[in-house]
Amino acid sequence: MDAMSNAATGVGIVTTDGPAGRFGITVSSMASVSADPPLVLACIRADSPAAAAIVANGSLALNLLDGGQAAVADCFAGRPGPTPAFDFDGADWSLAGGPAPLLEGAVAAFSCRLHTVHQAGSHLIVIGLVLAARHRAGTPLLHVNRRYGIPADARLAVPAG
Repeated sequence: MDAMSNAATGVGIVTTDGPAGRFGITVSSMASVSADPPLVLACIRADSPAAAAIVANGSLALNLLDGGQAAVADCFAGRPGPTPAFDFDGADWSLAGGPAPLLEGAVAAFSCRLHTVHQAGSHLIVIGLVLAARHRAGTPLLHVNRRYGIPADARLAVPAG
């Protein structure tokens, strides 16, 4: 929908690893669901190999990208650049907190066990129970009008206090 291109969203990469394979996919539809228990969600095309692997593996990580990670976002959106599409070798990853890869340098990352899956039209809404989370100061990568950007007021990304 062209109208939705006007919605500014954060950019994330959802990853999974396990018996069904290692996959990652760029998403712009993600949110916090609950604080108690801690739940996050992401929407992923149901026909994506990554969606099938997340369900089969029973785990995922949601990585919220830093403003300098647009090339990684493109890679996991299927647009090759310095590295082939969907290639984990183009960035640094860790397995701290669970089996799904966490992106180094992300402004936040959530290691999750798959909690619930809902079919919604062409997409799956995957909800993860957060087992571990980490964050760092940084400027988040945004997506609006089919382009990447960062907040105009970088102070938005600085934690209060």
